[in-house]
Amino acid sequence: MTGVPASAAGGHRRPAAATVSPAGLWNIANILTMVRLLLVPGFVLLMLHNGGYDPAWRSFAWAAFAIAMITDLFDGQLARRYNLVTDFGKIADPIADKAIMGAALICLSALSDLPWWVTGVILFREIGITVMRFWVIRIGVIPASRGGKMKTLAQGTAVGMYILALTGPLASLRFWVMAVAVVLTVVTGLDYVRQAIVLRRAGRTTEEATR
Repeated sequence: MTGVPASAAGGHRRPAAATVSPAGLWNIANILTMVRLLLVPGFVLLMLHNGGYDPAWRSFAWAAFAIAMITDLFDGQLARRYNLVTDFGKIADPIADKAIMGAALICLSALSDLPWWVTGVILFREIGITVMRFWVIRIGVIPASRGGKMKTLAQGTAVGMYILALTGPLASLRFWVMAVAVVLTVVTGLDYVRQAIVLRRAGRTTEEATR
């Protein structure tokens, strides 16, 4: 040993590994999710106010629904881009999504604006896929597909059109938009089931190979 420091001898020290601190609960992504959860009871009150058929109050309800859908577009992206993913967000985000959509569908069916079977099909798919995601989460994550994103857009557009007191051609158009949303709901739901089965089989094969 020469007793000369590595820096003096022309050596280079290995840079310390960067540590990323875990995101706290109160970050912008989680706050947007909380706002969406708080909008659910407010939306229901606006939707059913004055018997549920007042065009002005339906417009207010549409505004609350639109804000909820817009926050849904941003909270997940913000969480992933700025490392704001938390356990709370993983649980609360899908719950908030299903809560606002479920509240809107149930209100529309209760007001006889939308057949109950449509509400049943959409809610069965949404709740079922959420449960299925948790079923396979130990093995892997089922990513959101392009079809799933199209389904979300179609559902949001169709439900939004039903919330508004539309008349004339727009009232007829919303029927077809909802029809597209229902078809995408069923097709993408079946695709998620297929992916979940493949993922579970791959997980079992890996477990057997490591025994």
